[in-house]
Amino acid sequence: MEVPTTLEGLTELLRKLGAPHPEKWASSQLKERIPQLQRFLFLREAWKQIIPDNNHGWMDSEIRRADAKPEAPYSGVGVALKNCLALGVQKDDLKEIVRGKQAQLLFALCQILDDPDLSEQEVKKLSWSLFQTDEEGNPLTAISGLHESVLETDPTGREMRPKTARGR
Repeated sequence: MEVPTTLEGLTELLRKLGAPHPEKWASSQLKERIPQLQRFLFLREAWKQIIPDNNHGWMDSEIRRADAKPEAPYSGVGVALKNCLALGVQKDDLKEIVRGKQAQLLFALCQILDDPDLSEQEVKKLSWSLFQTDEEGNPLTAISGLHESVLETDPTGREMRPKTARGR
């Protein structure tokens, strides 16, 4: 696929893909040579791994899985959810806790991609990065600064801020 090289073309592609403020991302890519399309797509796909804002079905699935296989990896999630619900904790509150912690983990992982900040002297100078690649998988351009756009790409548009009182 050829990435559009005009502001209008790239803006339209980013808009079609769901980018917030597509003209800003497109302008930055063209003027600053930052692979914003790849940055956005990585974050969009990462957000798909975070529990959607209005989804509670995952809780029931986790509880069923833990009931069926109490010794399985991650079964503690279902047990804890079942206990919290039995104590009267609201599903929305549990969802906010889990969703918030997932988004914080995404932010931290994006920071680690940019700067591992290894503390041991023997490995202090080691580093890694996420790269844009060509068709053969050869690295072209580092995709950096992802943590800077984690909140901006929250699918709710709220940047992980709580819903208003009327939304609860």
